Amino acid sequence: MTRPLPAAGPRPIPAPFLAADVGGTHVRVGLVTASPEAPTHYRKFACADFPGLAAILEAYLAELPAPALVRRGVIACAGHPLEDGSLLSVNLPWPVAPARIREQLGFEDLRLVNDFEAVAHAVASADAHSLLRLSGPERAPVGPTLVVGPGTGLGAAVRIPSRGGAVVLATEAGQASLTVSTEAEMAVLREFLRERRHVSIEHALSGPGLVRLHDALARVHGTRPTHSTPDTITAAAQAGDDPLARDTLELFCGLLGSAVGDMALLYGAHGGVALAGGILPQIRDFLLHSSFVQRFLDKGPMREALLRIPVTLVEHGQLGVIGAAGWYLDQDQNDNERTDARLLT
Repeated sequence: MTRPLPAAGPRPIPAPFLAADVGGTHVRVGLVTASPEAPTHYRKFACADFPGLAAILEAYLAELPAPALVRRGVIACAGHPLEDGSLLSVNLPWPVAPARIREQLGFEDLRLVNDFEAVAHAVASADAHSLLRLSGPERAPVGPTLVVGPGTGLGAAVRIPSRGGAVVLATEAGQASLTVSTEAEMAVLREFLRERRHVSIEHALSGPGLVRLHDALARVHGTRPTHSTPDTITAAAQAGDDPLARDTLELFCGLLGSAVGDMALLYGAHGGVALAGGILPQIRDFLLHSSFVQRFLDKGPMREALLRIPVTLVEHGQLGVIGAAGWYLDQDQNDNERTDARLLT
């Protein structure tokens, strides 16, 4: 795991604000009053239970003892920002339009940040959330850290340390083309290509992607799928009594190792790789004994370089909320500094 940069001291909280981490399945919301690392009130909501994000935030505010005091917030969410300030996401059941949500809630300020960009802001201080080191040394030189993980989609961001504070590069790496190596993977890819011309990484490496892998592998074997949800596939695979489920999860782990190894090389992530997807903590022991590490390292002459990169599984949990809160405070501080600079000129 990348060593944290020297702390600049606690950042003042200008006023209580909400930090929301919006995923395709759940929305996690925290109230920040004293420290972005420790939300004072935290809740998780199922996206399918609400008609939109504004309704979720209204439900959250209704639980607070003094909701009228909260007039600011930040939303961490995957997707492509559009010119009107809204967000295009292929994994959400409803659109995210911060301007409309801000008006509906009566907020003074509501900002948007990429979800894995937010996680990357928090991951440097994630030692307490670490679950498992999969590969590489315990420590690495300070350098770019790749944060990547499968959930409803596949998110990825790169944290680049600098003297003025870390810079985070949000990416759409999950939309890059899936690459395969084994005969089984090639057969599954051919099944995917029957339905689409472009097969993205997240089409296979995500919660829904695990189900797609299971269905495609069943067709390759000339049989019927035995499960229809990611949870049942992972449970059966780990129980060891369902060969198709186990083969599916092994296929998933191998493809993930290969994709993450490619990303580590592409982004120069010699500061470490943090795996933060929601599905991975559920399969931590299976992942450890799978072909993930072998495929991560299997990059020809670059194996030696990849051996020096620590790969750690971290508990996503509240990291998205914590990172969004930290990002928001950084933005607020930058705005204040720019205002002060204008007043001095």
